[in-house]
Amino acid sequence: MKHLPNILSISRIFLAVLLLFVALHYEVILPAYVDHSWVNYLTCLIFCIASLTDFFDGYIARVYHLGSRFGEVFDPLADKMLILSAFIALIVLERASPWAVFLILSREFFITGLRVMVAGSGTSVAASKTGKYKTGMQIAAIAFLLADFFPGGTILLWLAVILTLYSGADYTFKYYKSLNQ
Repeated sequence: MKHLPNILSISRIFLAVLLLFVALHYEVILPAYVDHSWVNYLTCLIFCIASLTDFFDGYIARVYHLGSRFGEVFDPLADKMLILSAFIALIVLERASPWAVFLILSREFFITGLRVMVAGSGTSVAASKTGKYKTGMQIAAIAFLLADFFPGGTILLWLAVILTLYSGADYTFKYYKSLNQ
């Protein structure tokens, strides 16, 4: 049980690679007679399982006090790898706007850099509910776009962009506010 959160984080990295492989090389996995829609459902399933590992690794680590330095580093890394692999697949499959993906990933990398600065400065900026909503909206948008059966996936993606940029601005503001205290 002690290492379960870290095992879940590592499994998310492998699932991210599997997701990208299935989305881009499905013809190797599925016979030609299988309808292409099954690839959509398979990639969506892989993504949803990987997203659940994100929830459970954090939940288990908090409830059972199993946090570790490894988890602090690899949990967010695994999250970024999963989102990155899904967005690469969606761009290649022409289901996501490259601009939406660029804005989301730019914010993610910017905030990751800011978190490194926060850690180095000795200050602390707590994660906000806005960040949780952002993650939930990104997961919903990606899942619907991967499944490719709901025409509102693009709308969800742009809502995710708005929440992502808002949460990034919120985090940045809180960071600069903490520096002045």
